[in-house]
Amino acid sequence: MSPGVPGPRSRALFRRAERSIAGGVDSPVRAFRAVGGTPVVFASSRGAELVDVDGRRYLDLVNSWGANLLGGAPPSVVAAVRSAVRDGLSFGAPSPREHELAERIRAAVPEAERLRFVSSGTEATMSAIRVARGFTGRSIVVKFAGAYHGHSDGLLARAGSGVATGSLPDSAGVPRTVVRETRVLPYNDLDALDRLFEREGTKIAAVIVEPIAGNMGVVPPVPGFLRRITRWCRRSGALAIADEVITGFRLRRGTISPELGLDPDLVALGKIIGGGMPVAAYGGRRRVMEVVAPSGPVYQAGTLSGNPVAMAAGAAMLDALRPAVYRRLERASARIAAAVERGAESAKVRPFGLQRVGSMLGFFFTDGPVLSFAQAQRSDRARYARFFHAALRAGVYLPPSPLETAFVSAAFEPADTERAGAVLASALRAAAGGPA
Repeated sequence: MSPGVPGPRSRALFRRAERSIAGGVDSPVRAFRAVGGTPVVFASSRGAELVDVDGRRYLDLVNSWGANLLGGAPPSVVAAVRSAVRDGLSFGAPSPREHELAERIRAAVPEAERLRFVSSGTEATMSAIRVARGFTGRSIVVKFAGAYHGHSDGLLARAGSGVATGSLPDSAGVPRTVVRETRVLPYNDLDALDRLFEREGTKIAAVIVEPIAGNMGVVPPVPGFLRRITRWCRRSGALAIADEVITGFRLRRGTISPELGLDPDLVALGKIIGGGMPVAAYGGRRRVMEVVAPSGPVYQAGTLSGNPVAMAAGAAMLDALRPAVYRRLERASARIAAAVERGAESAKVRPFGLQRVGSMLGFFFTDGPVLSFAQAQRSDRARYARFFHAALRAGVYLPPSPLETAFVSAAFEPADTERAGAVLASALRAAAGGPA
């Protein structure tokens, strides 16, 4: 791996992209603004590796932001896509593949008694919010600071992910009248939750929450937090929405919310259920989902929703998710985390903390544990940038943002795991100001 990363073709292609694509990228975090430098342009992905347009190889710890649970281009998913393509790219009408994927999801996610496919996580959360408002007849939605639930207007209030990276607490173009219906609480703050529901509980349509926050690093819930949300929703008549776009099927087959104490009325899924294709879904209790058109008055539609090729990819992905896959993910992730923590200790990198939940890794250059967005924001971004670039030069691709999650895939072999751990441990020395 040459120290000149990105290579000349990446640099030239990015300059070309800037002439036709807004900001040169189709999603802001990809622009490297949070870490500096020019984005790497990738040509292919196979297994645990990404290959850029200059032919350089990287171990992939982004994995399409968690979607590639099995790694790049898993053979069974690719075969399913090839077979589906021969039957047509899109129908704009029902196909058996929709029903087949829906049945697989329902079997693993019992809270989704009825569901609807869409094409992105933003669509899924946006639609779940609309359903909650339509079902309850209320307008106020509660979210938590640092949680990113997609870029729909009402949820871009103190969001995490790329919004936080750009130091934008909101977004231009979002009317104040829309955000006025959103209440933002600190994640893991039970007292703030209690006060809000005591004051406005009868006006609240829904609480939307990531069971494990994944857009301000990896921030797990404190004991009792999710259970308290469930209790207040039941008491007040509000709905609980689990945003499992990241966590659904990543930590176990199905959702993690019920295991952590949240009993959701609605759930949003994405990423993994599409096998790398643009697929998401929202679903919930039958009586709630019956308000969705054509059964009820809440309208939501999508020309490419339930796309047959994407449905085939999702079904093949879910068919591959056996218990052995999750055991493999846990082993690889634990070994990488242990190597990083040993590296931090030996290099005396302070402050630093690694937070891991299963195959989700969060790197914080601050004193821990990190339990809220305010604490996550104290992470030293300059140090993360040095860490990122040192890892990139050594052939490990991390999220180009200090407030994002790194994801391990099941394609990591023991040698990949050992190499990733060693590279990241070494990169910590660069983060601390020493040689990588």
